[in-house]
Amino acid sequence: MSTPASDASRLDGLTSWHADWAGLRVAVLGLSVTGFSVADTLTELGADVLVVSESASEEYASLLPVIGARLWTGPLDSVPHELRAFAPEVVVASPGFSPQHPLIEWTRAAGIALWGDIELAWRVRDKVVRDDRSTAPWVLITGTNGKTTTTRLAASMMVAAGLRAAPVGNIGVPVLDAVRDPQGFDVLVVELSSHQLWYLSLQTGPEPLSPEASVCLNLADDHLEWHGSFEAYRDAKAGVYTNTRIACVYNKADAATRMMVEDAEVIEGARAVGFDLGIPGPSDLGVVDGILVDRAFLEERRTSALELTTVEDLAAHGLGAPHIVANVLAASALARAVGVSPAAIRAALDDFRLDPHRIEIVAVADGVTWVDDSKATNPHAAASSLAAYPGAVWLVGGLLKGVDIADLVAGRGARAKAAVVLGADRAEVLAAFARHAPSVPVFEVDGVETGSIMARAVELAAGIARDGDVVLLAPAAASFDQFSSYADRGRRFADAVKQWIERAADGRHDADPDSTPGSPT
Repeated sequence: MSTPASDASRLDGLTSWHADWAGLRVAVLGLSVTGFSVADTLTELGADVLVVSESASEEYASLLPVIGARLWTGPLDSVPHELRAFAPEVVVASPGFSPQHPLIEWTRAAGIALWGDIELAWRVRDKVVRDDRSTAPWVLITGTNGKTTTTRLAASMMVAAGLRAAPVGNIGVPVLDAVRDPQGFDVLVVELSSHQLWYLSLQTGPEPLSPEASVCLNLADDHLEWHGSFEAYRDAKAGVYTNTRIACVYNKADAATRMMVEDAEVIEGARAVGFDLGIPGPSDLGVVDGILVDRAFLEERRTSALELTTVEDLAAHGLGAPHIVANVLAASALARAVGVSPAAIRAALDDFRLDPHRIEIVAVADGVTWVDDSKATNPHAAASSLAAYPGAVWLVGGLLKGVDIADLVAGRGARAKAAVVLGADRAEVLAAFARHAPSVPVFEVDGVETGSIMARAVELAAGIARDGDVVLLAPAAASFDQFSSYADRGRRFADAVKQWIERAADGRHDADPDSTPGSPT
């Protein structure tokens, strides 16, 4: 079944907050933060909204009737009768619903328009306009790793320049909440997951999303179970550059991102702007003698460069790890694309601090530095952490999400002082060490109780580490097998470290300092 012409014509006209949305039948799939923002927006527009979700928190379930939406909860392994009977004209899916989900397959087979929250937000972006009656431009950020840090950096730089900017999207604040903010914004800095970009690729309306600037920071295996293949994951990420107006920012050290830009359909006049840690060319940002410079956004770029900051200054603020310096360069390119001055970029960096659980030093005791990079939820991110701390005692493992960890273990992992392996299913990680890094001592955390896992991991690591060593939590895996989130995992690690240090200081730790607790696996 295909969408009736009358329905398609109506949907083509829904490209403004002020269009006629009244009575439009919309099914919203999922009731998390994103799903609720979608339902809240659509009911405010006057649409007829049915929310379909496997479960619902008490808070959201009680709020839906207040805003005027209906809720159906139950198993979603097949299409509920209530959804079929509702006969939606549009389905707006939360990004957790994969292309292979039965409800998504049904929606597409039935010819029903399928949107994500990003497309809806773009269609209604004119709810609040700027003084000149124009809508706020968008800047888009994606990549396997570094998205949130780069999003926060870019927004901070814009705010330092006097712009009202908001970091939104996959960073945790729904874009629809920002679009409906009565104060309005000068720029929206939008972090996009590969899931959101896949939904965005389905746009069929007459005014598709068109960002001022965009970047894919890097590309490595991740979320393969959602997309079905690496190629599908790559194609979703590449969509970030579609219809870019000013600057397609790419990572010169990652050939995949350069190819994305070369293949992208952009607005005439958009430029490719590269970044990496090397000496920049005349349309790039890079590093010269420890100085971060811009050779892209100035008239004399073939003969001159603008100084942004120094690696030394970044290191003084905890931003000196190579992958963080790369994020700073990418954010600077996006900020420069919307007119932010080098002085504002420097001012923003002076005040910027990384989020918790991103290469965060949680303690230094007896010469051992304990580092929480629980946000390293895939091998690519963990490789960056291990590059920043070579020879560390490495805490690794968790839910691998269908990604092969062998290359990481054979490369960066082979230089670890030792490995402490976490995870409900540790077999794949243990096998990788046995095959690719047999000289690295490996210790296994075999507990299954969430409350004791990190205590045991820290105990093992403390028995290995000596003065001058680093203990690095960089799991290279998701947390959901044993923890509620990467933040929960990081907090438990930090708490376990502090408790260990306190016990050691109180003299209650009786282990022989020249032995390790347990034997390598």
